[in-house]
Amino acid sequence: MSIEKCRAYFRSLGREDNILEFDVSSATVELAAQAVGVEPARIAKTLSFLVEDACVLIVAAGDAKIDNSKFKARFHTKARMLTPDQVLEFTGHAVGGVCPFALEHPERVTTYLDVSLRRFEAVYPAAGSSNSAIRLTCDELSEYAHSAGWIDVCKNWN
Repeated sequence: MSIEKCRAYFRSLGREDNILEFDVSSATVELAAQAVGVEPARIAKTLSFLVEDACVLIVAAGDAKIDNSKFKARFHTKARMLTPDQVLEFTGHAVGGVCPFALEHPERVTTYLDVSLRRFEAVYPAAGSSNSAIRLTCDELSEYAHSAGWIDVCKNWN
């Protein structure tokens, strides 16, 4: 179970007790925002793309959308999201609970954080299931996700 892998990962960091589990779904930005009790923009959604034969995860603010021209300029390919089966294969997390932690194949996944997150002191990414989240500062998110860096590939956020 994916949340168990995340729980073990955060246990190794002394943060297991910070995982929030809900009795309701948090599988979408809107549902997660309701479950956590924050504005949707503060949900750190993890988007999964196929770049060559590898997975690129982009963690962005809940109100941000991928700008296809920025994506293509950065990755030299059209933005193509993974299928649900590919997401599970690369990350070990099912759609609705995808996060950049405790990945199934970390050697085949590169994680980037979008600058849309930086306007918040803390954000809430999923923690491996469709009814979980964890509150992290942007610095913690970058560290725990083993981020390859901050990029600007989104639009429609303020």
